[in-house]
Amino acid sequence: MIPLTFPKIDPLIIAISSRALFDLAESHAVFEQQGLAAYQHYQIEHEDEPLPPGVAFHLVEKLLSLNKVIDGSPVEVILLSRNSADTGLRVFNSIEHYHLNIKRAAFCSGDSPYRYIQAFNSHLFLSTDGTDVRQALELGVAAATILPSVKTNTKEQILKIAFDGDAVLFSDESEKIFKDRGLEAFTENERNTATQPLAGGPFKPFLHALQQFQLAFPSGKAPIRTCLVTARAAPAHERVVRTLRAWNIRIDESLFLGGLQKGEFLQAFDADVFFDDQQGHCESARHHVATGHVPNGVANS
Repeated sequence: MIPLTFPKIDPLIIAISSRALFDLAESHAVFEQQGLAAYQHYQIEHEDEPLPPGVAFHLVEKLLSLNKVIDGSPVEVILLSRNSADTGLRVFNSIEHYHLNIKRAAFCSGDSPYRYIQAFNSHLFLSTDGTDVRQALELGVAAATILPSVKTNTKEQILKIAFDGDAVLFSDESEKIFKDRGLEAFTENERNTATQPLAGGPFKPFLHALQQFQLAFPSGKAPIRTCLVTARAAPAHERVVRTLRAWNIRIDESLFLGGLQKGEFLQAFDADVFFDDQQGHCESARHHVATGHVPNGVANS
């Protein structure tokens, strides 16, 4: 397929941990049961055996596939790992085995790799380590803990990403009112402030970056589709609509569920990944689609 030539798009950079990209459960069990030396020996002994795909593997495949249709290969995936370069050789061999175009990496020999996220100018960080994710969020980078989830259906060519609203795309300012004073006070506040845009949450810059890709294509032809899946309902929907309008950001689909479980709706959307700040929503969603928990806001205080 010949990439289409569009006006220059700023790079979209995704940082991902090795345990989110590949299934390292077997080798991690060796580390936990037998210690570091046994783990190092195990990885070197098996370094020519490809690792099985992890929960975020198919998402990475789809992100990298955007480079086949957009000139300049503007999507880059960076590997961040607690492995050493020595034990990480198996990870890079697996990347080569699956023909993933991942060239840059940071191997930190047991230390957290989060401090390199900003240096790589990452828009998004995905990891199975909640502590690393929280530290990335504190740096102002969109980040999520990838949960054990149902494998994504890869038949659909379009990359589909779904987001919760409050504390993910938006700040948690309204969610705090709900937590402190209940639904009635929340609804009244949203009605009274309907024309006042919400402040941005940690995933606003990532959504904006995705939209730059969408705008490079004719209407309806973009290989990316976004969806807002929120527990809000009318009349609290109006402030969300006006906020996105004020940001000049378009969401392809918006689901105002009024407290309904989100899982089946995400499955109907055929999401490749869903991001939510609330553990309960993530627990429901992960049985239907790949799910990332965003430990941000009042729900995670």
